Amino acid sequence: MKKGNLLFLLITNLITGSIMAQDKPIQLFPKGAPGEQTKLIEKALPEGGKVGGASVLRLSGVSDPTITIYPASDEVATGSAIVVCPGGGYEILAYDLEGDEICQWLNEIGVTAVLLKYRVPRRTGLEKHTAPLQDVQRAISLVRSKAEELNLDPQRIGVMGFSAGAHLAAMASTSYDKRTYPEVDAADKVSCKPDFCLLVYPAYLDGPNFTIAPELKVTAQTPPTMLVQTEDDKSYINSSLFYYYALKEAGVPATMHLYSKGGHGYGLRDTGNAVNEWPYRAEEWFMELGVIEPAEPEGELGE
Repeated sequence: MKKGNLLFLLITNLITGSIMAQDKPIQLFPKGAPGEQTKLIEKALPEGGKVGGASVLRLSGVSDPTITIYPASDEVATGSAIVVCPGGGYEILAYDLEGDEICQWLNEIGVTAVLLKYRVPRRTGLEKHTAPLQDVQRAISLVRSKAEELNLDPQRIGVMGFSAGAHLAAMASTSYDKRTYPEVDAADKVSCKPDFCLLVYPAYLDGPNFTIAPELKVTAQTPPTMLVQTEDDKSYINSSLFYYYALKEAGVPATMHLYSKGGHGYGLRDTGNAVNEWPYRAEEWFMELGVIEPAEPEGELGE
């Protein structure tokens, strides 16, 4: 699909409201998530500020984490999959802006999307990412364990995230050597290491003096990573800069696209800034990694 057509499709779906969560979520922990003593009431919060002229579905009270699988159609499927982690400060999930709409885009380019509904808000007495890290590790292993059933290549399963969800994706990329919850079933014998990682306006990755957050353990084995960032995202620009530097120093294949304007929290929506073209840069990166097939060259002028 040409770029203009994809953008038109996304805008049309956004306006008509046809981007909807699919109705077949899979429980990550059928017998209850680790450490959950009280079942929260999952709810959509009152509408906040709009992005690209449209509202954002904000979920909270998640104590039963799930994944929802959006399979790419047979006509375009590449055998790759990406676990999508919405952001929201580890307090809520921007579930359509950084979830459903992202899954739709991934499907259009032939990637099976796996929308992760991880536990929010933050649990008292735990690190902000403790419960969500359990959820994303389980999600990656579960998808990889079902690779044959889903017609996926188990070595082309990545993770991506936005804001706090990008911190979670980075945690999945640097904490895969130790599972953070008791084994549930055979799926947990399968690796929870993502094969690649895409971080869009990531939060919480930076520490003091050009260091990264202490919970992030970047090594040469950290998977290839791409970052998308704007200079005017004042609260979080150092997250991208410091993390990119750590990746570079460790010898990890890393790509960063830095734009002058765009702020934070734009997702795929058109906010009138150059950063809105980041999905096309991501597609090029996916092609370089072999996640999707190279685009067919368009015909010569006059054909």
